[in-house]
Amino acid sequence: MRNLNLLMLLLAIYFVSCKTNSKKPEKLDYALCIHGGAGTILKKNMTAEKEKQIYSKLDEALSIGDSVLRNGGSALDAVELSIHVLEDSPLFNAGKGAVFTNSGKNELDASIMWGKDLNAGAVAGVDDVKNPISAARKVMENSEHVLLSGKGASKFAKQQGLSIVDSSYFYTAKRWEYLQKIRSKEQQMKQSDRYGTVGCVALDKNGNLAAGTSTGGMTNKKFGRIGDSPIIGAGTYANNATCAVSCTCHGEYFIRLSIAKDIAAMMEYKNMSLDEATNAVIEKLNQINGTGGFISLDKYGKPAMKMNTPGMYRGYINSKGEKEKYLYR
Repeated sequence: MRNLNLLMLLLAIYFVSCKTNSKKPEKLDYALCIHGGAGTILKKNMTAEKEKQIYSKLDEALSIGDSVLRNGGSALDAVELSIHVLEDSPLFNAGKGAVFTNSGKNELDASIMWGKDLNAGAVAGVDDVKNPISAARKVMENSEHVLLSGKGASKFAKQQGLSIVDSSYFYTAKRWEYLQKIRSKEQQMKQSDRYGTVGCVALDKNGNLAAGTSTGGMTNKKFGRIGDSPIIGAGTYANNATCAVSCTCHGEYFIRLSIAKDIAAMMEYKNMSLDEATNAVIEKLNQINGTGGFISLDKYGKPAMKMNTPGMYRGYINSKGEKEKYLYR
């Protein structure tokens, strides 16, 4: 009996010691990730000037988000304003740089989610809202709905006082010329031209996570196609208990796998780390021959920026002043 009691005492001491010595992850005051699309992004195909322009615009988006968070702003504000920078640049397939559909139009999609209460908003197929990410936020905050599309989404955006532009605003010669090339030759589109999305995830000083995604869709798309970007759980997801995620590339695969939500679910139900969950999701994507990438932050501000494509425009910044920007894998 004495030996049994001694054994139990030793076991108790061991478990208390393990608990005491277990190191909790460091929690950053704030952090932010951005992406500007994934695909066949190769250095050999990139001019020095364009590379410089992309790095500069990523830096601008990171700096805007960092300023919001550093001054105590919300993750939602940081996400929205960082995405504005990318939507307003013709370098990315969102807003001003959106690709053209088969009918020669620009159709824009966006979504945003608040990890604090799991509220979310999205718009799809809008053609006159300057910054679709703001329309998505208005849907989240000022309506009982999650997703509005087409003319209804535009009407709602106008009622909310958002900036409305003529559809010609979204025209860029590069995107238009590529559509003509596709139409005339019916050639296979390169990933770098076919796909592309912008997104942002953020953690603020109050411990709240947010995620947002905005896109011009797919070059030469037909039949009112909508990808994963405005679909909560597929292209965008945020939950304070786990992580925030924004996805990019071939949306059909991301919808089929509910990738953004799947990452959070593996963390919640399987107690996986963000690295473990994102690696598992990339493997799932590989198994169905899907292509793409995503950015993510866990509740401690740790990032994971993963892809199975040759490149993804992406960047990260945090409260310690650490900043990273990448174009290639």
